[in-house]
Amino acid sequence: MAEGGMGTCPQVFVVDSQANYTSVTGGKKPRWAGAGQKFLLLLVGLTVLGLVVEGYLIYNLYQKTEAFSHCKSHPLCQNLSNHKTSGQQGGTIMSRVGPKASSEPPTVRPHLETDQQRPFAQLIGSGSPIGEHNVVQWVHKGGETITYLMGYNNGRLLVEKEGHYYLYSKVTLNAAEECSLIQHKVMKDTKAYDHSIELMKSKSFRCRTPKPSNAKFSGGDDLWNSFLAGIFHLEKGDQIFVTLEDIQKMRPGTTDNLMGAFMISP
Repeated sequence: MAEGGMGTCPQVFVVDSQANYTSVTGGKKPRWAGAGQKFLLLLVGLTVLGLVVEGYLIYNLYQKTEAFSHCKSHPLCQNLSNHKTSGQQGGTIMSRVGPKASSEPPTVRPHLETDQQRPFAQLIGSGSPIGEHNVVQWVHKGGETITYLMGYNNGRLLVEKEGHYYLYSKVTLNAAEECSLIQHKVMKDTKAYDHSIELMKSKSFRCRTPKPSNAKFSGGDDLWNSFLAGIFHLEKGDQIFVTLEDIQKMRPGTTDNLMGAFMISP
């Protein structure tokens, strides 16, 4: 055959069976990544829960503090706190005896300590104020008079409990004479001494006040007041009384004269 008539030789492809195949990575995430996300979410949840619980506890504590601050000024709360303190002081004795069984439900009762019961008294002027040795006599029953944890005998207040007392006395006199010496005293009798002790004294020289010639009132009275007050320590059994020189000049009346005492501290 001629060279020009020869056909094209077919191409031969050779397949290499030893060739390496490159694997394509899939879209799946490793297991440890998913577990880490779950653990992180758990920590965040626990943190939020802790903050909520902490906020609730703080709010509850604030409410209790507010309630206690309002209760402190109430007398009932003060008495209950005093009762609780006294119970704590006697806790050793109670622990030795042991609790007592009772079928009755516990009740809360107002408790008034003995040292909170402070004595006081107020006496008013009598229609017959003249007593022996110039001791002023008083009305100690009825009207505006009162004696609490204190006694009365023949113009004298009787102290039944030791402590510091505020004492006071007022008397009204008629200084109608030209001039007169007036002595108003608050005295004390105590077991420690065999004579009376002077606690307070008002001493003045009074003369009759001249009235204007054109005054409408021309009566014979010239009234004068004396007031004494002070704080003193008194013991049980002490007697407090008022003396007045020239007691005949004292003007009788329930509103013109008074005497009183009240304990300010045990």
